[in-house]
Amino acid sequence: MSANDALHIAVLAGDGIGPEVMAPALEVLRKIESKSDLKFRFTDAPAGANHYRETGKSMPDSTVRLCDEADAVLLGACGLPSVRYPDNTEIAPQIELRVHFDLYAGVRPARLVPGVPSPIVGADTRGIDLIVIRESTEGLFASMGKGVVTDSEARETLVITRKTSERLFEFSFRFAERRKARGKPGALACVDKANVFKAFAFFRGMFDEAAKRHPGVKADRMYVDACSALLVKRPWDFDVMVTENMFGDILSDLTAGLIGGMGMAPSADIGDRHAVFQPCHGTAPDIMGQGKANPTGMILSTAMMLDWLADKHGIEAAAEAAESIERAVDKVYAGGIKPMEFGGSNGTAEIAKAVIEAL
Repeated sequence: MSANDALHIAVLAGDGIGPEVMAPALEVLRKIESKSDLKFRFTDAPAGANHYRETGKSMPDSTVRLCDEADAVLLGACGLPSVRYPDNTEIAPQIELRVHFDLYAGVRPARLVPGVPSPIVGADTRGIDLIVIRESTEGLFASMGKGVVTDSEARETLVITRKTSERLFEFSFRFAERRKARGKPGALACVDKANVFKAFAFFRGMFDEAAKRHPGVKADRMYVDACSALLVKRPWDFDVMVTENMFGDILSDLTAGLIGGMGMAPSADIGDRHAVFQPCHGTAPDIMGQGKANPTGMILSTAMMLDWLADKHGIEAAAEAAESIERAVDKVYAGGIKPMEFGGSNGTAEIAKAVIEAL
């Protein structure tokens, strides 16, 4: 694929504030289109709790086909607390897409943008720039919808397989190598609980095998409890972490809290052929329709998408566009933009307008 070909992007805006943060992200991409050789073709498709309430399905088969055919998927937040499956679990097409397309690598960056407050003393001068890579198809989440509940007990089963873990570690080491080539430390830590559970000892053993194939990456091993304690003391000591699904779910929210909040945190779920990009935050129905949502996580997710497309298709212009979006976000926050999320007065439209002007 060349930069002159239109990149086909499936757009699943979702529920709650999902459509509100998706709109400015698409405006950013249209601005990129006007300034570069890149071209985009956007196709909207339904998914989420509202669609389930109307049809009884979280997303139609046509949405799944679209995601299969598109070059990448942009996903807003999905799910509403008041709309549930019969077993009382939330509607979560984002999880269903991970399983359907085998998106085993959940990439959750946490970078402290200049001008954004962090609760960690010293972060403003030391900086935070780390990545949580979360296995996204098995672990404890493999039990989703399959748990057994009786009057006296409930059981869920954690699953770790060699096939998925080996691909996850190979992806993670390559990811660390790519960061090292860009001037970052390029260190990778396996985060687990191998001192207690056989499944995590199995997980760590495969990490050790992968480390031998990538001697240029500094490989560390950490227990998840120790990792959590260190993240809130010295987050600047971390570069890339790889972990099981549930641990990654928790740690990625923790690291988002270190960089200003969920509204600042982008993410990607990546497989061998497909990838979905979305902000880490939820649908926030309490602020829906009020113009208060922070679109930064969604905007930075588009930058992640462009960087992935650049790597996948060898499109240099896409990598440059990704960097330009990050620079624009840095510029507007350094210039004083402050979302309502952390006590400011700037809403969705103001933040989006500032980023687009900075581009």
